[in-house]
This record gives sequence, C-alpha cells and structure tokens, in this order.
Amino acid sequence: MTGTIRIGTRGSKLALWQAHYVADKLRKAGISTEIVTIETQGDKILDVSIAKIGSKGVFTEEIEEQLRVGAIDIAVHSAKDMQSELPEGFELIAFTEREKVNDVLVSERNSLSLDDQGICIGTSSTRRVAMLKHWYPHIRTVAVRGNLQTRIAKMKDGACDALLLAYAGMYRMGYGNMIVEELSIDRFVPAVGQGSVAVECAMDLSPEKKKAIRNAVNHSTTEIRLKCERAFLRQLQGGCSIPVFGLSDIINDGIQLVGGIISLDGGELIRKQMNTPLQEAENLGKELAIQVLNAGGDKILKDIKNNL
Repeated sequence: MTGTIRIGTRGSKLALWQAHYVADKLRKAGISTEIVTIETQGDKILDVSIAKIGSKGVFTEEIEEQLRVGAIDIAVHSAKDMQSELPEGFELIAFTEREKVNDVLVSERNSLSLDDQGICIGTSSTRRVAMLKHWYPHIRTVAVRGNLQTRIAKMKDGACDALLLAYAGMYRMGYGNMIVEELSIDRFVPAVGQGSVAVECAMDLSPEKKKAIRNAVNHSTTEIRLKCERAFLRQLQGGCSIPVFGLSDIINDGIQLVGGIISLDGGELIRKQMNTPLQEAENLGKELAIQVLNAGGDKILKDIKNNL
C-alpha cells in the first residue's frame, strides 16, 4: 500500500490545475491524494524580474524544502520552470503528456498582429523578449509578472496591448478565446519542457511510491523528449532566466532536437538541429549544446550572465 500521496504545489490557479491533474491520474490508479499549497519566492516578489531574483529555484526552493523534510511526497511543477540541475537529493520521476508547445499572442483585440506598428507586448520571459527583438524589432516590450489572471488583468488595465504566453496555460485555464495568434515554432522555438507537467520527489521516497506514481502519471514519449531537452539545457548551464530554447520531436524511430540561444538584444541567434536514434536522446541533447557553444553560444552566454 502506498498510503495517501501528499502533493505540494504553488497556489496559483494554473499550479493548482496541474496538481489536481496529477491527483486525478493517481486517484484513477486507486491512490488517495492530498494537495498542499506552498508559497514560493517567485510568488512573493512580483516587482522584480525573475532574472534579477536569480534563476535557480525561484519557483521551487520552498517546495523542495517540504520534500526534504517529508511534509509532502511529491511536488508538481511546470516542466519549463525546472532548473537544468536539481539540488542534491531530488529527482524528476514523471512527466505528463505534453500539451501543444507553441507560444501564443493574447489580446482583447482580435485583429492585433505582431506586424502592427506601435504595439506593446507584455512578457516576463527573457527568451520571448529577445525573440521579439530579433523577429519584430519594431515591437516594444514591458515586463509583466504574476499569475495568469494577474497578467491578463494588467493587460486589460492598459499595461500593454497583448501578452506573449504559453498555449498550454491559456488552454488549461479556459482562456483559449483570448488567443489571437499561435506563433510558429520555426521562429519561436519554445522553452525546454514547455507544455508538460513534471513530478519531483526526494530521492529517498520509497521505491514502492515512486513506482506507483510513475505508472499512474508518466507519459513515456514525453519523458524521452524532455530528457533530451533537459540534457541540452544542462550542458548549456541555462536557467529559466537565460534565453535558451529547445524542442525535440520523435520522428519514425529517431529523435530530432532543435535548440539554441539568443542574445538579450535579439541581435544574435544561434540555432542548431540534429537527429539520432531514440536510445541516444540524452546524448543528443549534450551534443547539440556543444555545437551551439562552439558556434558562439559560449560568448552569448558569458555576455548574458554578465548583464543579468
């Protein structure tokens, strides 16, 4: 018997949706659950960019402390919010089936387009800001942080004309009608892990519980893709405040990874693509990262770290 699985989560509506999504999968497997809400540093500090707070564990540190002391069994996060290397003693044991990965343009104005002159886009992502500067240099950006509802309220209050967000969050919160454009992944390659929910635990959680959770929650195809992308991110030493992008896809019996880095001003974009057999997925991530670094990504990374 696994007993009741206590699930730790942030308190935003989207985070709670993710926690209940995982809880439902566990309950369908006959496992009882309890959801425990935990406030993180990233939830408390809303007037400073994530990059300024520090990229490591801004949305996870307090939750990991609860895992460490055994107050919760697992933590549920957006996979894209997870740092490339977890602190010692923690592991990711499951990834849910991936939602559509695209970034989307969100506005009250249905006719709004990124080609429009004089518009202002709200986003807290360095990757999205840099990509807007690269592909649409005429667009002005403004930092908009907070949960999804807060950001939409800020937009409606006039902070910006539109927001740049992930499709998954908008769809899961029932805001699909506010999406005015799905951005092409050819230009706007998403953040590593975008669209999936990750389950984290302390390494000393019982093997019985780990196995039961994996069996109920993990989507094997998504796991292969995310392990590939996370290996890429880890090799680049990229946190969630670094404008790194990466997306893998399983094609026939192989895996393809597109990944790169972009300078903060959008002026320099390095993007590489590789394919390997499926069993080489994690090595593919490392190899592609080395290609990106050797093509000038190391200099961009150094410049970014000096400026953040």
